[in-house]
Amino acid sequence: MSQINVSNLTFCYEGSYDNIFENVSFQIDTEWKLGFIGRNGRGKTTFLNLLLGKYEYNGHISASVTFDYFPFVIPEENKNHNTIDIIEELYPDYELWKVCRELTLIEVDAEVLYRPFSTLSNGEQTKVMLAVLFSRENQFLLIDEPTNHLDMPTRDVVKDYLNSKQGFILVSHDRHFLDSCINHVLVINKENITVEQGNFSSWWENKKRQDEFELSENEKLKKEIKRLNQSAKTSGDWADKVESTKIGRDPNSEKNIGFRSYIGEKSRRMQQRRKNLERRQDQAIEEKSKLLKNIETVDDLKIIPLSHHKDVLVMAKDLAIYYDDKKITKDLDFSIGNGDRVILQGRNGCGKSSIIKKILGQNIETTGTLEIARGLKISYVSQDTSHLKGSLDDFIYNNGLDETLFKALLRKLDFERVQFEKTMENYSGGQKKKVLIAKSLCEQAHLYIWDEPLNFIDIFSRMQIERLINEFQPTMLLVEHDKVFTENIGTKFVEF
Repeated sequence: MSQINVSNLTFCYEGSYDNIFENVSFQIDTEWKLGFIGRNGRGKTTFLNLLLGKYEYNGHISASVTFDYFPFVIPEENKNHNTIDIIEELYPDYELWKVCRELTLIEVDAEVLYRPFSTLSNGEQTKVMLAVLFSRENQFLLIDEPTNHLDMPTRDVVKDYLNSKQGFILVSHDRHFLDSCINHVLVINKENITVEQGNFSSWWENKKRQDEFELSENEKLKKEIKRLNQSAKTSGDWADKVESTKIGRDPNSEKNIGFRSYIGEKSRRMQQRRKNLERRQDQAIEEKSKLLKNIETVDDLKIIPLSHHKDVLVMAKDLAIYYDDKKITKDLDFSIGNGDRVILQGRNGCGKSSIIKKILGQNIETTGTLEIARGLKISYVSQDTSHLKGSLDDFIYNNGLDETLFKALLRKLDFERVQFEKTMENYSGGQKKKVLIAKSLCEQAHLYIWDEPLNFIDIFSRMQIERLINEFQPTMLLVEHDKVFTENIGTKFVEF
């Protein structure tokens, strides 16, 4: 057992005026299973890169272990090499028997090592990379969003595998996944970084209680400050009034000497009372300033779906998808009615996205029937964000969006204004997804089709989107592998 010590860490990117981290200090144990939580753009991947020594920083990071990162980067030109050759290029000192042992634990046949890496599914690639990394000794693993693009069954396998391990930091926004395989939480808050024992749910309950306490204390202090201010003003007015009664009396009159002394003492006490009240007011203001710094303000989103005159918008009967004359789905029967939120579920590659493409009018080989209501307006969020390039203003213009509404939605999704000036190539994966979701929310449609919309999206925004859907109840067709999200918003489930 050893510790990773971070003390007085300060970092900002070259050319930036704002620090990502400022005088941050904490300790973590190298045997912990640590979940790493924070909003998009808050600095999670940056911190992992600091541990890896990729950037210069002020402060100190000390550790008795070496760090390794998931996913490792494979040059595009090498992806046609056999997987075992890629492993050898990356880690010449790897031990094959240890890799094979880990592949067995993560439910992958060792034959994948002798296949081109490009032919492996997303799930197989993820499992192979994790198996290789955990086969190496004295490594503390930095696992960055392993669940993106993984179907639910594969997530369950990876979740159980990580639960059997220790010594890692896991960045994930999947609440169910985090709950099942971590025992400590590292959180990037708005003002600091905190470490807490437990899983996501225990941390979230503690955070809600702390937020409620701070909001309550803030209201009490606001009322107390107002009361103290009024009392101090009243005492001051009284003191001034009393003091003024001394004016106009004969200072040489023996009759008035004692009276003036009495009046002066009474005025002094009232002035002292005012000073005491003002001091208490300053203390209350100082206490109030310590509250609410880490409250995550998550504004409500809005959507204005259209209502179609037909009750059933999409009807599939005995619908099957074919590729190269090969049937890849069973015959499917499902319908999408007004107000339905239909979740397509199944392993990657089983045809979910092909069904979506067919509904969108693309040329997909099928048998059976697919009936789509006339005049149906569809808003689509693709799982692919690679087309997002150039300025945000050009994106707004090219898509005919209301600039004020679109940017207001992005602000509510925790976009900083400075992001509006950057090119979209420089956005994080979560920020790119938020651009597509905000675009869809701007569009009035009868049917909203979202294909894996939550990849890279932070937990707070996921909850925000859940509330939106449950409040406005748009008609939707979704492919999504976040178990908590789909259970909270789905009304129909189609199993592939």
